[in-house]
Amino acid sequence: MFSKILIANRGEIACRIIDTCRRLGVGTVAVHSDVDAKARHVAMADEAISLGGATPAESYLRGDAIIAAAKASGAQAIHPGYGFLSENPDFVEAVEAAGLAFIGPSAHAIRAMGLKDAAKVLMLKAGVPVVPGYHDAAQDKLAAEADKIGYPVLIKAVAGGGGKGMRRVDRSADFAQELEASQTEAQKAFGNAAVLIEKYVSTPRHIEVQVFGDGTQAVHLFERDCSLQRRHQKVIEEAPAPGMTPEMREAMGQAAVRAAQAVGYAGAGTVEFIVDASDGLSTDRFYFMEMNTRLQVEHPVTEAVTGVDLVEWQLRVASGEGLPLRQDELSITGHSFEARIYAEDVPAGFLPATGVLHHLQFASGARIDTGVREGGEISPHYDPMIAKLTVHGADRASALGQLTRALKATQIGGTVTNIGFLAALSEHGGFSAGEVDTGLIERDLEALTAAPAPCTKSQSLAAIAALGLHQGQPDFAGMSLWGGGAQSAQFAFDALQTARVETLSHSRFKVTIDETTHEVAHLGGAWSIDGAKTSAQIWCDGEVGAVFWGDTYAFTVPDPLARDEGQGAGDGVTRAPMPGLVRVVDVEAGAQVKAGDRLLVLEAMKMEHALRAAADGTVLEVMASAGDQVTAGVALVRMEVADD
Repeated sequence: MFSKILIANRGEIACRIIDTCRRLGVGTVAVHSDVDAKARHVAMADEAISLGGATPAESYLRGDAIIAAAKASGAQAIHPGYGFLSENPDFVEAVEAAGLAFIGPSAHAIRAMGLKDAAKVLMLKAGVPVVPGYHDAAQDKLAAEADKIGYPVLIKAVAGGGGKGMRRVDRSADFAQELEASQTEAQKAFGNAAVLIEKYVSTPRHIEVQVFGDGTQAVHLFERDCSLQRRHQKVIEEAPAPGMTPEMREAMGQAAVRAAQAVGYAGAGTVEFIVDASDGLSTDRFYFMEMNTRLQVEHPVTEAVTGVDLVEWQLRVASGEGLPLRQDELSITGHSFEARIYAEDVPAGFLPATGVLHHLQFASGARIDTGVREGGEISPHYDPMIAKLTVHGADRASALGQLTRALKATQIGGTVTNIGFLAALSEHGGFSAGEVDTGLIERDLEALTAAPAPCTKSQSLAAIAALGLHQGQPDFAGMSLWGGGAQSAQFAFDALQTARVETLSHSRFKVTIDETTHEVAHLGGAWSIDGAKTSAQIWCDGEVGAVFWGDTYAFTVPDPLARDEGQGAGDGVTRAPMPGLVRVVDVEAGAQVKAGDRLLVLEAMKMEHALRAAADGTVLEVMASAGDQVTAGVALVRMEVADD
């Protein structure tokens, strides 16, 4: 076993690796960008070395600097985590050339599986079924081959994963534009613009198999269902897959093992399959998609049902030990779910968000993998994940109940999040019944993303917070200056509201909103409304706050002296929905555009976002150029909207 390793990553995965190293007595070295100097993984590690810079290219993608840091610190090995350099074969070779161990597969295995087209040819030779498509290197035949395969089709980057460079195309007329977008995104994310074409399975389930090899032998640690996706990004994962039969599990597991053994795989890897679930699960309707030659984000659900610490296995195998367990020694116990909590604006189309985490409280009883802490900042330079929340129960129903409870008990203040969306998804009737496929979210998107409307009771708590009257929690002890009287409180959920708050005593209030009045009290550490004790909690930090009561009801507190900066902005202005880099500008002053036409492309959080015209009109002014770094809310394009 190693005595010290360097972790070439950040965030929750770096923290998770450190947890296992601490248990095994292995020393840890963190690396960090200037932006991450005070990050949680830096504080947790035994040592930390700065890579400088802010963006990944300036820090976590600097392989030479990372290797130099490992050598300088006396580390014996480098753990890449996932993302960044984890699937870069050149980096693997450089690590080994420096006399260090790479905690992961060989450069050969990464290359063999890294290009999806070549990997599928290899899988066919290994007897692993693949989905019909065009996998040749010639990129000038893509449109013709898509016509041959028949629409709808998927355009997929041959390198990388995570949904980047992936586009669904439903008709031939849209192929050229979607191909250009896919290739641009793939080039930016992976340095390789090549794509392949696959037939789109109409009722697909995304089921993947965790494999582990020692370079000679391999085992599988059963499957995970990752079908709940949006824009090819996984949202909630579970293990085992609902409806899985022993025969299907055996067939998929053995196919995954054959895939791993075909490249002499060492370490943790995931073989992803697309399953045609149009008529249930069948052993003749699953197809190889790709192999991720690294630890997966969703590995905690596998650990929960198998009792295996996959990071420990990685360390042991990389240090020269064999597989810790044989296939017949592995089994599944219970059921597990993982939900990915992100800083993102769900009503605005799941746009990534930034902000300072002024308030952070996770549910007890759940496993929390996080790289942030209260007071930390979600930066525009990296993925906006806040945490992964994992639960485990005796069966699927009990685990799902735990997931819902844990999500509703999570409190985050300072940025918008997707927690409400995740909680709604966990209570979705089809998902609860195990009727999952990759189209479930899109079919019910409106219901799943509907913002919860705060009742007058929640509004009453917001009114008290807006006046700062919640600050004396738990019992407003020592407050003797209350002398009755009423105050006017202003706050806003979606629209500005005014409430009349009358102080009855040091811990009791009467709040009137429109024609409704509630008596609110704070006694024994809990809020009561109209005599009924509630589980509600309040957080407020000056201009922003939230009432946590099953759902999160975020509100703002306006400054009555502040000018309305929105006055005079006028219609027809397209603004940056988040900080980012202007990648492409499609229009110029004088251009006539139709509603839905693309105006420009903004790159943020490693993804490209098309900003489109909201109405027909004429472009009056373009206020940004390709290559500009812009802040959230800045005006980019001004239009004269056509009369109806």
